[in-house]
Amino acid sequence: MATLMIRDLDEDVKARLRVQAAEHGRSMEAEARVLLAAALSGRRPPRGLGSYIHGQFAAIGGAELAVPSRVEPARVAEIGT
Repeated sequence: MATLMIRDLDEDVKARLRVQAAEHGRSMEAEARVLLAAALSGRRPPRGLGSYIHGQFAAIGGAELAVPSRVEPARVAEIGT
């Protein structure tokens, strides 16, 4: 196994790595190894529903819809009257 040293790591990144490692019960070093391996393996996180739907229709293109102007202010809904 090779050794890798990362210099000038942003403190915020280090803090987030520390928290994520603790959440997974790992050391920061072990968490960094897992993150690097996942990032370089080509695996992608599962897509959400919106991304799935977009993928189904992306080939046929989209439609530019005109957004109507909102001249009147929003009204309060009257429920139960």
